[in-house]
Amino acid sequence: MGKDLGAMERLWRYPIKSTGGERLRSVYVDERGLVGDRLYAVRDADGKLGSGKNTRRFRRMDGLLHLGSRYPRNTPAPGLPELLDPHGNVVADPNAYLRTFLGRADVELAREGEISHFDQLPLSVLSTATLDWIRHEVPDVPVDERRFRPNILVRTPPGTPPFVEDTWIGRTARVGDTLRIEFLRSSERCVMTNQAQQDLPHSPLILRAIATAHDNRLDVLARIVTPGTARVGDVLELG
Repeated sequence: MGKDLGAMERLWRYPIKSTGGERLRSVYVDERGLVGDRLYAVRDADGKLGSGKNTRRFRRMDGLLHLGSRYPRNTPAPGLPELLDPHGNVVADPNAYLRTFLGRADVELAREGEISHFDQLPLSVLSTATLDWIRHEVPDVPVDERRFRPNILVRTPPGTPPFVEDTWIGRTARVGDTLRIEFLRSSERCVMTNQAQQDLPHSPLILRAIATAHDNRLDVLARIVTPGTARVGDVLELG
C-alpha cells in the first residue's frame, strides 16, 4: 500500500483560459488533462492568448478573471463553452461581448489548435495545508484556491506542513480506480495571483508572501500516466 496524500476536496475546470472556472463533482481525465480544460482561449489578431501576463505566447488582458466559463449543463465536454458575464449570466454572443468588455476589436474565442493553451503541464494540484498557510500569512485578504487556479484541491491531514507538494515531485499517485498521475514540478507564480476576480479583491500581499517564503513557487504540476475518472472524495495514494 502507498501513502495517502489526502482526499480530493474540490475539482476545477476552466473551459476558457484565464476566466473563472466551474466546480465539478467528477470528470474524465485523459492525456491532455481534465476533458475540456482550457480548450478555448481568447485570441487576438497576433495569435496571442488572453492571460494575466505578457509572454511570447500570451498577452495580458485585464478583466478576464471577472468573467466565467462552463460547459452547458447536460452537455458532455468538450462542446462549445458558455461565457458568463461578471454577474454570472450567459453571454449570447461571446465574441461581440469580449470585444466590448475588453475594448479590443481584434479578439475572438478560439479552440486549441497545434499550440497548447496550457502554461506548462496539464494538471495543477494544491493542498489545503498550503492554502491554509497563505490565509494565515495574509489574514486581511480573502483567499481561496481560485487565486491559484488548481484543477485539484487536496484535503491533507491535520498537521501537514505547507508546501508539502514539494515532497510529491518525482512520484506517481493513484486516484480512484484507474487514474494515475506523475508529479513533475511546481508552478512559478506571477501577478495573476494578485489580480481581482469576481468577489476576490486585488492584493499584492499574496504573491509577496509566496515569493518570500517559497521562491515564488506554489502547487505541483503533473502529467497523466493513465487516464481515468477523478471524483470529489477520491483519495490520492502515492505509488
